[in-house]
Amino acid sequence: MTKSDQNQVLRRLPLVAGGLAGLLLLSNRLLTVDLTESQARSDALGVILSALLILTGLLWQQVQPRLPEAVNLLGTEGFELDADLPESAKTELAWASHILLTNTVTRSLVVWWGDRVLLRRGILSAKAEVKPGPILQRVQEKRKAIYLVDLKVYPGRVEFDYLPENTQGVICQPIGEQGVLILAANAPRSYTRQDENWISAIADKLANTLEQSL
Repeated sequence: MTKSDQNQVLRRLPLVAGGLAGLLLLSNRLLTVDLTESQARSDALGVILSALLILTGLLWQQVQPRLPEAVNLLGTEGFELDADLPESAKTELAWASHILLTNTVTRSLVVWWGDRVLLRRGILSAKAEVKPGPILQRVQEKRKAIYLVDLKVYPGRVEFDYLPENTQGVICQPIGEQGVLILAANAPRSYTRQDENWISAIADKLANTLEQSL
């Protein structure tokens, strides 16, 4: 059972318990021929407790955050590096991509630099070529990251055809003045502020290495 499934069970537990207790109390009352005063008081207390359980369950449904639903990205697992890169750049890109794939919700990533794809890693789309659309161009011009928290609601998602087609969230992080780090997640709204800061720091380190190597 996943963490999301466990949370759903916990949220629903008071509702189920309260509803079941209420049904049992009603059944007991209907089947009782001679109702005593003590039983009437117990039934009243039971009804109150059942109502409190149901109310608690309803409040939990509203208050407890639900984890975004993750999907299995469509594509094949792969690791592609530009063969013409110097060894120092290859090592840095391999390290950075490994860190991002193992320590964030990233499931696929692309490093685009100076009109060429330097790296693709994770779940890969059949299409490898990156043609910058309005979003990628804006990232380059403004030198500021863009986080598309739920990709399917953005019309501009069509430009990310080099990512798995069911990608849920995308971060486009500038790398210096010439490149962009494109990260794909398998769940919407899944990157935290800490993740974004971490990604920005790694992009700065990559920029330093690539500017010296290329």
